[in-house]
Amino acid sequence: MEIDIFKEIIVPVVGGLGLFLLGLEFMANGIQALSVNKMRAFLARAAGTPIKGVMAGTIITGIIQSSTAMTVMTVGLVNAGVLTLRSAISVIMGANVGTTLGNGLIALPLGPLGLFFGGIFATIYCFAKSDKWRNVALACMGFALIFYGLNLMTGGLKPLRSMPEVMDLISHLDASSYTGVISCALIAALVTALIHSSSATIGIVMGLGSSGILDWQTAIAFAIGADLGTTITSWIASLNLSKNAKRTAYAHITFNFIGVLVVLALFYPAIQVLTWVMGFFGGDPGTPTMIDGKEVYPLVPVAIGLFSIFFNIFNVIILFPFVNTFERYLSRVGRTEDEDIEDYSVPRFLDKGALADFRRALPAVQQEQRRALAGAALFLDIARGRPGAPKAPAEHHEATDALSREIRAYSAQLFDDRLSRPQKDLVASTIEEVDFTAALSESLHQIARRVCREKFSAEGQSLLNAAMDRLDASLTPLVTGEHLSPRMPAGHSRQAEFEDIRWRIIDSGPIPAGEKGALLALLGSMERAEVLIDRIADERQSVDRGLIHEAAPAPARDAGMGPAGLVPAE
Repeated sequence: MEIDIFKEIIVPVVGGLGLFLLGLEFMANGIQALSVNKMRAFLARAAGTPIKGVMAGTIITGIIQSSTAMTVMTVGLVNAGVLTLRSAISVIMGANVGTTLGNGLIALPLGPLGLFFGGIFATIYCFAKSDKWRNVALACMGFALIFYGLNLMTGGLKPLRSMPEVMDLISHLDASSYTGVISCALIAALVTALIHSSSATIGIVMGLGSSGILDWQTAIAFAIGADLGTTITSWIASLNLSKNAKRTAYAHITFNFIGVLVVLALFYPAIQVLTWVMGFFGGDPGTPTMIDGKEVYPLVPVAIGLFSIFFNIFNVIILFPFVNTFERYLSRVGRTEDEDIEDYSVPRFLDKGALADFRRALPAVQQEQRRALAGAALFLDIARGRPGAPKAPAEHHEATDALSREIRAYSAQLFDDRLSRPQKDLVASTIEEVDFTAALSESLHQIARRVCREKFSAEGQSLLNAAMDRLDASLTPLVTGEHLSPRMPAGHSRQAEFEDIRWRIIDSGPIPAGEKGALLALLGSMERAEVLIDRIADERQSVDRGLIHEAAPAPARDAGMGPAGLVPAE
């Protein structure tokens, strides 16, 4: 019987693969649109320890059904300073376990119903009025299309068994030897790297196996390579990000590579165990079933799904004890002296456990606030090209901005109706100081950015350095927490100094006209920064912080006394 290659093979295979990939995309987009921000917040909050990181990675990936999306999300959170490298490594381990749940689901024989449910949820999506229901319908429609696409691929691959040329080529790909197993794994890794989806590769392999084109052991050898190929996406996502983000991608690659090596070494014992386990799920995967007069192997997808689940869980079990070792070695990759610079994106003193104790929480905020000012002061070091200063003003600004948000959020949680009125005033004053500091950091960032991109003559650079020295001298007492004595009207003496520098720029003969414009603009920015420095100093003097803090009572021991460290409102 003549086979119409285009109609019977190419159309259903290409169409089925497209629907399968579209289903994965729809499902991930629908679920992420419903709760991606909550998932990010949950991940940032939950991944505090390696065990919690594995659990968070498993849960979130099990929900969104995309280890690729989960890994890219993790890389982004590391880049933003929300997750540490150590936490990210454990999250990625959990992501590998979470994605196997989807591999188990697509092994279910639900293909014929996929189109039916896909049509129902597509109709709901088109007529739904609220975004919430549209996203729910989109996720469900994607889930249905996954099964229908897989069903189409399986049907399109069946005719290949009647083509001697194809079967002769595939016969060389078998798992009868370690060389064959490795070859199959490498081919699957390449396919996964090209289509950026291990689930799609698993789906293709399931189709080949259930059609009888690949025997079930060879299909499992292909499934092993899918985990290796999926690492390419996280690596690409990290290319233009921070070094720790790149190390997170390297952790993903290393974890999967070691896991694949271990499983390849144990391939034949694992097949024997799987053969025994399959006895509880219907019997031998290599036994065909007649459907419409054709042999099919419905248990092959089940065997692949089970193997994928146990394979990834096994990898986590054997590699989890080495999370700290992973972190230690990966932190050395690409390490330079620049990394000894403090990371200002992560709070150092804000202890959530101290929030109930006003006397502990307030000093923590004040310490972190001085640290934020120290981070802002580094922009002047960047502008002057001092050794040890951060190299990229934009990256440092992202870090200081993240720290300001953390301090502001922590300070706001100190508000409580049972605080005394002076204590509430102190909290409000602290939040205002944090806001002024964020504005100062933004202003200094702009100064550093403009200085770095301009070239100045020796005379111009000398005047610019004098202005920055003046600004640095004003900022230093705030950073060190020195006692601020009563001053003359805000900026009185400094205004005279800036006015002097301004006239020296204007009167300078050697400085070109264009350079004078740039210097005067920078001088104006520095004067505005001085105003913010004065506002911070005034805010500190507006409330007697030491006296109010000393007056706060010790943490309450009695259940009836209310939260620790709070005095009744006046």
